[in-house]
Amino acid sequence: MADTVRLTTQTVNVIKAIMNRPARGVSGVEISKDTKLASGSLYPILMRLEKAGWLSSEWEAGDPAELGRPRRRFYRLTALGQREVNAFREALTPNFGGAAWVLS
Repeated sequence: MADTVRLTTQTVNVIKAIMNRPARGVSGVEISKDTKLASGSLYPILMRLEKAGWLSSEWEAGDPAELGRPRRRFYRLTALGQREVNAFREALTPNFGGAAWVLS
């Protein structure tokens, strides 16, 4: 766990999408809509962030037959992820004045 995370523009956009809905978590579909990332780009980012301990995820409850669709997986920022995001913001604030990198 706690692997190094490379913060590309796409990764930052994924983190921002997750931080916009912290209470209930965010499904991959919602993140994809927010970021305009295709699944081939999005899910590897989510897997890297989860492996690094920045995200946690869980499947929604319910039977797909009863839901009428596949179950969704919801992603949330962990305490470690929040600390890392805050450190990232603090590191950029002197250089960018904080305005260009608002993550919440």
